[in-house]
Amino acid sequence: MTCIRNLLAAVAIVCISTPALAGSIIKVIESGEGGGSMTLRTDQSTIKAGETTFMVHNDAVTEEHEMVLVKLKSADQSIVVDTTKHRINEKKLKSLGEVAELKPGNDGELKTELTPGSYILLCNIKGHYEAGMHAMLTVTK
Repeated sequence: MTCIRNLLAAVAIVCISTPALAGSIIKVIESGEGGGSMTLRTDQSTIKAGETTFMVHNDAVTEEHEMVLVKLKSADQSIVVDTTKHRINEKKLKSLGEVAELKPGNDGELKTELTPGSYILLCNIKGHYEAGMHAMLTVTK
C-alpha cells in the first residue's frame, strides 16, 4: 500500500510541475546545397494567433542556412531582392526574429507572439532566397 501511495504522489508531482503546452509549434525544414535548388518547408501554412515556436532543422549536408521571420503588410506584398548582393534588405521589412547561422544537421528555435496577418519565412544568406528558400504563413484570429 505504501508503494502505491508513493507512486501516486510521484505522479501528482510530475503532473503539477510539468507545464501545459501552450501556443503553436511549427516545424521548419531547410535543405539544399550551393549551386542547386534550395527549400524552406513548414509543416503548417495556417495557424491561429498567439505564442508560436518555430522548430528549425537544417537538413543540408554542407550548407549553412538561417530562418528569418517577417510580417508582411499584405499577403501579396512583393519582396525585393538586391540583385547586386543576392540578398533582401531586411531593414526594409518587419523582421520578428531569426534563427541565424544554422550549421548543417543542426536545430534552432524561435519563440514569438504572432498576430493575425501574412508572414514569410526566408533564408537571407547570399543567393538562398533566389534559390527557393522561402515559405508563406497565414495567421488567423
